[in-house]
Amino acid sequence: MRKLLSWSIAGALIASSLAVAGTPAAATTGRLISVTALHTYATRADVDAALTTDKFDPGTDRYGVRTYRLVYRTTDPTGRPTTASGLVALPINDEPRLRTVSFGHGTSIYKLDAPSTSDDVFLIGPALTFASAGFAAVAPDYLGLGVGPGPHPWMDVPSETTASLDLLRAARTFTARQGRQLARDVYASGFSQGASAALGLARALQSGADPYFRAVAVAPISGAYDFRHAEIPALFTPAVHPVLASAYTTYLLSAFDRLHDIYPYPGYVFRSPYVDLPELFDGTHPGEEILMALPPSIDDLLTPRGKAMLLHPTGRFADALAELDSVCTDWTPRMPVRLYYSPGDEEAVNANTEHCHATLGAPTVDVGVDTDYNGFVHEGSEVLGVPEVTRWFTALSS
Repeated sequence: MRKLLSWSIAGALIASSLAVAGTPAAATTGRLISVTALHTYATRADVDAALTTDKFDPGTDRYGVRTYRLVYRTTDPTGRPTTASGLVALPINDEPRLRTVSFGHGTSIYKLDAPSTSDDVFLIGPALTFASAGFAAVAPDYLGLGVGPGPHPWMDVPSETTASLDLLRAARTFTARQGRQLARDVYASGFSQGASAALGLARALQSGADPYFRAVAVAPISGAYDFRHAEIPALFTPAVHPVLASAYTTYLLSAFDRLHDIYPYPGYVFRSPYVDLPELFDGTHPGEEILMALPPSIDDLLTPRGKAMLLHPTGRFADALAELDSVCTDWTPRMPVRLYYSPGDEEAVNANTEHCHATLGAPTVDVGVDTDYNGFVHEGSEVLGVPEVTRWFTALSS
């Protein structure tokens, strides 16, 4: 899970499809609305100093970096026009034409825990790393996070894809105004939730979703690629921390019910006194507040019908899970793919990577284990994985 919730727990415990070209939505998606300059890391040493505060390896750094928040037009999960925000990081160098990395962040619950609205290095570190290596880095906040309106549709791959693609379009406009150009080639990566987002973006670009951009490599880190057959069953086992299991389960059920109407009323799936718990997952409540409200285990959270729904999904819920898991099942990449992971991941269990490897045929890369970072293997896998992905993308683009 994204750092905020995991950090809070660790400290306490230890759209729809892409718009069709020619439609009104397609005519406005990706349009740049505003730009806010955020930070200037004037030298490579400044970037190194920022990254090492959160244990990122600065070994790939070469340049200073400037960061910006972009607000742009996109579509919501029903295909209606909306806005979203995202972070763009550009290297401070004389290169007029920049290769681009799109990086999807991990799970956030609070709206401002997003790349363009947070100074948390865990969130902005990947963009700093890629930009300091010479890439233009774009990091979508996703819908409903950052300064985007409404609740966040968690683990909704179609809207993650449109938000990512439309940020690329807005970033192309922005960099042109800076007298620079984004190259056509896009390298996609992401962590945890963002791992699925990266695969979704690469799949869309391969299918021709944009006439300019093309995906040339994809490197997801520690994704939950098989919710139905790997992640959900693990929530009921010691493989996932019990309070984290409660958090993920509540987020999944509340977000999917908002989008897909999967249960008739909250008491159908949530036990008393947790019937109102989904209301905390609307983006306005910090992780510390949610931590205090979570039950100690998933068994305390769910009714028998709620447990049965998760373990034996049917109808709209089963269809939504199939769409989520399709990032590893319904396409054949025509680009290099590597699946990065840490052994013993206690959030996105390793069976997810194993299942994606089996269906996509993509090689896996063990980045090792860093349990010093926040006390969780999962968070440590981003810190270990991002520099390795940067080295691979750099080698591919040389």
